[in-house]
Amino acid sequence: MNECILVADDDREIVKAIAILLEKEGYRVVKAYDGMQALDALTQHSVQLVIMDVMMPNMDGLSAVMRIRETRNLPIIVLSAKSEDTDKVLGLSMGADDYVAKPYHPAELSARVKSHLRRYTSLGDIHTVNQDQLTNGRLSYHTGEKILYADGEAVRLTATETKIMELFMKYPGRIFPAEEIYERVWEEQNFASENTVMVHIRRIREKIELNPKEPEYLKVVWGIGYKMEKKER
Repeated sequence: MNECILVADDDREIVKAIAILLEKEGYRVVKAYDGMQALDALTQHSVQLVIMDVMMPNMDGLSAVMRIRETRNLPIIVLSAKSEDTDKVLGLSMGADDYVAKPYHPAELSARVKSHLRRYTSLGDIHTVNQDQLTNGRLSYHTGEKILYADGEAVRLTATETKIMELFMKYPGRIFPAEEIYERVWEEQNFASENTVMVHIRRIREKIELNPKEPEYLKVVWGIGYKMEKKER
């Protein structure tokens, strides 16, 4: 195991503690202490996952996340002392894949890192030329490439968003509770999964729907969950 993880936090003791935790797991760690340093580190190192604090000087973590998302789909875990749902939703809306509140539990952070790296690596490891497709209306998911196309154009999805769409494309018409989506995609149980799933669904809609406010594909089934509407081409 030699994946490289970028840890960005203006508290050097926290960066040091997380680095020790991750290095014990066999990961390589790149350190940054503000948003600008984090962006610079990404241009100099081959990084597979980012752990980003929210409140940092020069450039805050959420602004850095937005900049990263302009060009990269690697997993991003936001780390913040703020545990309010609004802050969590904001971080996810900016493009983060997950959110861990301070003070974090080392075992939880380690588990989140492993889960996201496993998903990212499996989606990025394209050694097959399998062109099997799952088609629903103007959407087409290539299972070999792990790429979603809308009207023939590739949609830029993060690894987490890709996993969610793969689930929906495999089972069009089936209703998935938010808890089940979270457990299937994040591969762990979570008792506060509704906001996390909701924000990711909203981000996907903005990328695949002609009118995200009146979605044709990703529908809410009130009181139950979400489903992919079956469409005819």
